[in-house]
Amino acid sequence: MAASLTDLDLLATFVEIYRGGSLTAAATRRGLTQPAVSGQLAKLEKELGEQLFIRGSRGVTATLRADELARRVGPHLDHLRTALDPAPAFEGTVRIGGAAEFLTVRGLPALTPLVQRGIRFEVTLGLANDLLNALKAGQLDVVLSSVRPGSGHTATPLTDEEFLLVGPPLLASTVDRELLAADPARALEHLPLVAYSPELPIIRRYWRSEFGKRPKNITAVVVPDLRAVLAAVVAGAGVSALPRYLAEPALTAGSVELLHQPEIPPLNTLYLVTRGTPTAAAQVVVEHLKERDWGAL
Repeated sequence: MAASLTDLDLLATFVEIYRGGSLTAAATRRGLTQPAVSGQLAKLEKELGEQLFIRGSRGVTATLRADELARRVGPHLDHLRTALDPAPAFEGTVRIGGAAEFLTVRGLPALTPLVQRGIRFEVTLGLANDLLNALKAGQLDVVLSSVRPGSGHTATPLTDEEFLLVGPPLLASTVDRELLAADPARALEHLPLVAYSPELPIIRRYWRSEFGKRPKNITAVVVPDLRAVLAAVVAGAGVSALPRYLAEPALTAGSVELLHQPEIPPLNTLYLVTRGTPTAAAQVVVEHLKERDWGAL
């Protein structure tokens, strides 16, 4: 693709879609209409000859090509904005914690503009309760938590994760569709599970929410990373409940299939948590994350 001012405009729109997870958010940040953003994205995809985003009911999900392009062009565009934008620079280090999957796929890309304006980050990946304890002990400044914290913390609902029950096509083909409609838990109980931990926290929540009971399925694989859970499911090891932002690309590619379609998708709220009075840099991060349109999760 030959370099031009038009190309830079298309790439700037692409980066906003990638970081915001929706065309609406990109339109707002770019000062354009949503049809204009859609048109720019279509033009860029045509020039590249590849799809960059998978459109969903609650936003868009980046493809692998989009991940690669964002890594290549995002920092350069941020440097250009820094040179031209009179917005104030910041300073300070913010110690932020969150789940590895969310921070890797959505959180850190959303924080990149603040890096370009001078804020430094020390990132801790881990489980919600461990991170909240570290926040309480003064070891972290901000936590993105899937668990609602107790008293003593300031917690703001940030966004909702939507969970999907998915499995590889071969296992999906073994499900009795008539029984699934009548008694879904029984129709699915022969399928092995791929779980995040031995306690099956996400899967048990899905079963309780949708079927009103605990799963009777055997657990075939336990791996403490949802990206690895998805990889095991795609490989055929079993089925699992996963956030839409992780599962949707595999669904679109046909690597996995939706095993159950609830009337109201199970949701889990992600909280933005601080304790005491945040530092100036941490407060900038908090406000930046609260203003972000997170799109489909």
